[in-house]
Amino acid sequence: MKSLLPLLLALTGFAASTESALKFADPKPQAYSLTLRASEIDPRCKSHPEVGFVLEAAGKPADAQRATVDTRVAPRGQLVIWLMGHSQPLAEKVNSYGLHYIQVAYAREWFAKLNTEPLDDSQHLGNIRLEATTGRDASKAIDIPVPDSMQERAYQLVKALAKANSAGRWEFFLTKDGKALDWEKVIVSGASHGATSAARFGIAQKCARIVMFCGPRDQLDDWQALPSATPSNRFFGYSHVLDSGWSGDHYPRSWLLMGLNKFGPIVNTDEAKYPYGNSRRLITKYDVKGDANKGHSFVQVGKNPPKDAKGVPVQEDVWRYLYTSPVDEVGKPVPAESETRMNLRKKK
Repeated sequence: MKSLLPLLLALTGFAASTESALKFADPKPQAYSLTLRASEIDPRCKSHPEVGFVLEAAGKPADAQRATVDTRVAPRGQLVIWLMGHSQPLAEKVNSYGLHYIQVAYAREWFAKLNTEPLDDSQHLGNIRLEATTGRDASKAIDIPVPDSMQERAYQLVKALAKANSAGRWEFFLTKDGKALDWEKVIVSGASHGATSAARFGIAQKCARIVMFCGPRDQLDDWQALPSATPSNRFFGYSHVLDSGWSGDHYPRSWLLMGLNKFGPIVNTDEAKYPYGNSRRLITKYDVKGDANKGHSFVQVGKNPPKDAKGVPVQEDVWRYLYTSPVDEVGKPVPAESETRMNLRKKK
């Protein structure tokens, strides 16, 4: 007699996945946008003026945090945490994909004060990023306790949202005991400085996905090659070729250190179509009139993106791919590009 165990396991697994599926039951489906101060949610929050990370500035709140969700769209059951200033265009874009969105007030202002890279410390900036995002005592250059870390403030925000916006079903992103975020339901994303912190956090904490616009940087660090808690196929990068971080080999170097060439070649999204060979390394050569600064911001979801003849943003498929494509579908491995300079401590 054949064993029924495989069938029972399959049925059990199906039931579990069905039970975990997120569904809205909003009597008035709509787009929700909420603003909550970190210090009002969690009284443990403090200012850190030594790195420009404060609760108030010029008599105004500096710890406002944003959250958006659209209950008119079937939910995917994943939460995007944006590691930059609030971006309404991005929030609306990922909401349209069925993703929840939050922007957290955490220590990101340090970059203007501590962006120095000692020649004798190849993880100087990475350790600052690790402490700012997790609250772990990882760096002598900064002192960010757990309540002021991105990780804890994100948890406290989602916990508060579960009460403030029950229609949004924010509790879905908490662990069963409610004591932490369920990070395997979380997409951490950022641009430039934020992309770099997102990558460093993803190496330390297993996440659903990491989306990196114009990043990661830290070209004199080597933390990008550390063993990663988040599987490397879950990291997605996108850059314009005129961006100085690209032409200076900052991003391509980071992508190689992270092993992203295991999932396909660098793909020009102007020429290739979705899903871009399931590569994790995407670029564009879109005409930005030779302006490297415009190239840097071009890849991000913005207010007035260039559109095609039908009025659709020319990067729509790219953005959708970055945030929603199946992470287990990957391209074929390729050798590291020999033209990418891996030791940027040396002069050309």
